[in-house]
Amino acid sequence: MSYLKAQDTISGKEGKAVATIDGNVEDMFYIKKIEANVEKTKSEIKTLGRRGTQHKATGWSGTGSMTIYYITTNFRKLMTSYMQNGVDTYFDILVTNEDPASDAGSQTIVLEGVNLDKVIMAKLDTESDILDEEVSFTFENVRVLDSFKEPALG
Repeated sequence: MSYLKAQDTISGKEGKAVATIDGNVEDMFYIKKIEANVEKTKSEIKTLGRRGTQHKATGWSGTGSMTIYYITTNFRKLMTSYMQNGVDTYFDILVTNEDPASDAGSQTIVLEGVNLDKVIMAKLDTESDILDEEVSFTFENVRVLDSFKEPALG
């Protein structure tokens, strides 16, 4: 029986994320966790001759969140710019999973048109040794630049 070799799983600590904001490329070394999801929008379709409801995909929506260490002011500046001037910023985030211990290789995904939903503007916490924050966002498109290889089975 074939099986997935443990060394080919991908470590969540291996990889990188890079943001391109207004033409400036920034290594997002402060990320603890990032997750982006696509959810289909579906319409319910009822037809003659069938009692059940069918579903047809009619679009999609991209949402995400990232947990970051509270050591960057960039997102607060973007939100302040929107608040004070009405200028909203859309940017791209490139996420690469690359575990050198795995034979699966790497995967690189670009989230295009990232737009912030919610940003903590100020934070203190007497019970926390390390401050972090949750940032939610939407995105407009996804590109797959690199794909994992099929792992060799044991």
